[in-house]
Amino acid sequence: MGHIPSTDLTTRIGSVVLPNPIMTASGTSGQGAELSKYFDLSSLGAIVVKSLHAKPWPGNPAPRLHPTSAGMINSIGLQGPGVEEWITNDLPLLERAGARVVVSIWGQTVEEFTQAAKFLAGASDAVIAVEVNASCPNLEDRTNLFAHSATATAEVVKASLVSEKPCWAKLSPNTPDLPQIAQAAEEAGAEAVTVANTLLGMVINTDTRKPLLGAGRGGVSGPAIKPIAIRSVFDTYASNLEIPIIGVGGIAKGEDVSEFLMAGATATQIGTATFANPRAPQKILKGFSKWCKDQGLDHVNKLIGAAHV
Repeated sequence: MGHIPSTDLTTRIGSVVLPNPIMTASGTSGQGAELSKYFDLSSLGAIVVKSLHAKPWPGNPAPRLHPTSAGMINSIGLQGPGVEEWITNDLPLLERAGARVVVSIWGQTVEEFTQAAKFLAGASDAVIAVEVNASCPNLEDRTNLFAHSATATAEVVKASLVSEKPCWAKLSPNTPDLPQIAQAAEEAGAEAVTVANTLLGMVINTDTRKPLLGAGRGGVSGPAIKPIAIRSVFDTYASNLEIPIIGVGGIAKGEDVSEFLMAGATATQIGTATFANPRAPQKILKGFSKWCKDQGLDHVNKLIGAAHV
C-alpha cells in the first residue's frame, strides 16, 4: 500500500494566509500567551485575543460563568486592560511565542471602535487582523446589538478600518438577518465574517428565585449550539457572498472542523472546549489533520462548501 501524503492545510482569509484553519475564539484563551504553557501557539492558524476596548474595562458583576448541560453560559462583560496596555504588556509575549495574532475590539459607540482601532495602526506585523466584535451592546441604539443591524454593522466595520489591518466582523446568531448583515460587513470593507457569537440565554437559581448570573442574561456556548452555528454558516455561504466565513460554535473534535468547512467556512475558531482542556485547540488540529489524511484529501480547500454541491 502506497504512502498517503499529508493534506495541505493552508487557508486564505481575504489577504491573510494561515498555515491551517484552526484558531482560538475571542474571550476563551485569555488576553495573551496564557495557553503557551500547554502547546506551541505558532502551531495554530492564529490566536484571537479577548475583546479589547479603547480603555480598561471592569466587566460584569459575579457570578459570571455557569456550566450548562452541553457547554456553558457566561456573562464576563468584556473585561480587559484596554488596547494600549495590551500592546505594552501582552503583545510582546505573543510575539515571543511566534503566534499569529488577531485582535478583537469592541465599543459601545462607533467612535469607541475608531479609538480602539487607531491604537492598533502602529502594532507589529504579529497582528495579522482585527476582529470587530459587532455582537456587543450598542449604546446609540439601546434595544440592539450592532450586529442586529446591517447599518450599524457597516458603521463599526468602516470605523475599524483605521487600524490599517485586515478587518473581520464577528456577527451574532441572534438575528434572522445574518446573510444580509454579512453582506453589509463585506460592502463596508470587512475581509471576512466570523459566524457566529454565543446565543443569548439565562439560568434561574431555584433557591433564590432570581437569575443566577450577576448580569442576568449571558451567552450560551459549547456543543449544544453547534447545529445552530453550522446552520448560520451554511445560510451565510448559501447567500452567494464572496466574503470568507470563519465558523465558530461548539467545536470539540477534528471532525467538527470538517463539518464547518463543508457548511462553507474557510477557517474555524475553538472556544468553550479550551475551558475543559487547555490543549483542546492543538488536539482538535491533530484530529482534523488525521481526518483529512484518512480521507485522502490533498488540500483542505476541497472541503469548503462541499455540503452545498
